[in-house]
Amino acid sequence: MDNQFRKFLNIYLEAWRASSLTEIRDLISKNYKGREITGGEIVDFDFEESILGWEQGFTFVKENNAQWNLKEISILPLRVDEMLVIISASIILQGEELKTANLFFQTFEKGNSNDWKLIRSYIETGIPIENLGSMKIN
Repeated sequence: MDNQFRKFLNIYLEAWRASSLTEIRDLISKNYKGREITGGEIVDFDFEESILGWEQGFTFVKENNAQWNLKEISILPLRVDEMLVIISASIILQGEELKTANLFFQTFEKGNSNDWKLIRSYIETGIPIENLGSMKIN
């Protein structure tokens, strides 16, 4: 894996764990596209809508004194300048992990100035935590 990408990914995950909307916004491409599946319903969204979603999640975590539990499941090179990262995200509230998590398939691209940005996401929400424990990517 590209060492620059590893450094970028660490910054991205730390911004997420810190619920820093300012930092996350800078790491997402203005051309970002996302798709989220919630209860069988498909919702497509762009950069601005994604920022609203991040803001809602970050506000919930901060207001409830909660923490993010982020787990890297896999990192897959797609092309010379693209990486796919699979991340599970759950919330720890009052010392207890919520019973469900969201599974993020996030594609990052290296731009012309050698900076990485999140360009695409596919998100499955409401996955039972016990289903993620046995997940393996070969």
